[in-house]
Amino acid sequence: MYVADSRAAASAEPAARPPAGRRGTAVAPTVLALGSVSLITDVSSEMVTAVLPLYLVAGLGLSPLGFGLLDGVYNGFSALVRLVGGHFADRGGGRHKTVALFGYGLSALCKPLLLLAATLPTIGMVLAADRTGKGLRTAPRDALISLSSTPATRGRAFGVHRAMDTTGALLGPLAAFLILRATTDGYDAVFTVSFCVAALGVLVLLLFVPRRHEAAQETANKTAKGSHPAPPRPTFRSALALLRRREVRRTTVCALLLGLATVSDSFVYLLLQRRLGVPDQWFALLPLGTAAAFLLLAAPLGRLADRVGSWRVFLCGHAALLAAYGLLLSPWHGSALPYAVLALHGCFYAATDGVLMAAASTAIPQELRSSGLAVVQTGQALARFVCSIGFGAAWTAWGDRTALGAATVALSAGAAVAYAFRPEAPTPAEVVPA
Repeated sequence: MYVADSRAAASAEPAARPPAGRRGTAVAPTVLALGSVSLITDVSSEMVTAVLPLYLVAGLGLSPLGFGLLDGVYNGFSALVRLVGGHFADRGGGRHKTVALFGYGLSALCKPLLLLAATLPTIGMVLAADRTGKGLRTAPRDALISLSSTPATRGRAFGVHRAMDTTGALLGPLAAFLILRATTDGYDAVFTVSFCVAALGVLVLLLFVPRRHEAAQETANKTAKGSHPAPPRPTFRSALALLRRREVRRTTVCALLLGLATVSDSFVYLLLQRRLGVPDQWFALLPLGTAAAFLLLAAPLGRLADRVGSWRVFLCGHAALLAAYGLLLSPWHGSALPYAVLALHGCFYAATDGVLMAAASTAIPQELRSSGLAVVQTGQALARFVCSIGFGAAWTAWGDRTALGAATVALSAGAAVAYAFRPEAPTPAEVVPA
């Protein structure tokens, strides 16, 4: 049944075609342009993310529970607006660039506000506004990537985009580290430079990302000629109604279950620092290990997902995360421990981040692509929001090892359920338009 539905969806979706003379597996220019925007923006965002845990815990003296609340806001608040961003992006025949531009701009404006925030409520408000911008832009951006790619190359397209995005994640902590070492008021300098870089990303999006993707333009042309009926006007109800589709529902449930036991990056780095006694000035470099592994593996694992199926790669990514948790809980204190943990952490993201969006895109019609991806992302983000708060509370009450042990058990159970409940989808290469 799924193959038939997928073929019907594929026939209704005018797949983006590479220009003549290029291989069928070529990545669309829109994907490369969006990758450049994400690279620049991630330099800005990861500069802040790299120093934020230490700034809040060591600088402002927040408890693990207080940090968990803020980290939950930082990583989960965007879930409240992702459906809004996806809805407005789908309305009017595709306003993906407009909504994404607003989201990127809002996040950029929040960076200098961190210079003025010094209390938990004000910092929480700034982080909430920043994550609102991220929530608004994520689904439209991923919809543009999906709609600019063919079903058989979607995994590769997301992999290339995530590799470029992660290049920024690699450069951001390095820039923060150099700024902290070179300046007296290190945190203020980091926040200032972060704003300037974010503004550059907004400019690149405005100038180089086309307003309409190829698939949407072809649909508009057919509608104008009367050879293709106009798609229904997207609504919140039609977006939520996608959950009635078996594959969309299963994808969302699996992402939610696994998100409930996915400890946030910041907690992983704090655990490593406590385990190894990493000096404060070197803390900002810990995300580099995750980003380096993500960068090296994102495109290869995206291509692998196109060949063997997205869900196999997705679940293997969570196996890598379980191995990282196991190393953090083990008595091993060797010098290779941080490299192994961070490499597994980066492998987890390379096998899950873009791969999940590629898998979800197969079952979502073009006219609701942004809204449908937002539904999946919302479930995952809300789950990770709950996990951040729960992990911070468990750490405060019982200690870091007990909290991580509970997360490991929960992730193992979630992975087992997700394996049994996974969508039985063909690989994208098997979905041939009728």
